[in-house]
Amino acid sequence: MFENWEKVLTTPMPYRAELAKAILAENEIDAVVLNKQSSSYPPFGNCEVYVPIKQAIIAKVILDMGLLEVEAEE
Repeated sequence: MFENWEKVLTTPMPYRAELAKAILAENEIDAVVLNKQSSSYPPFGNCEVYVPIKQAIIAKVILDMGLLEVEAEE
């Protein structure tokens, strides 16, 4: 399924993965969140954000800038 997709973010916090997806959507980059957390014990596992390979580099730059701004506001 993820042959043409590249992982750009891994986080143990689902809300951060969804935030990253929203930031990428604002910049017209398709993104998919894959939740690999345990359903019986959520602290185990991570959420991963994937984007098309052709958009991976720009997505990483956008996320680096966007998530830093969010952290600064918190």
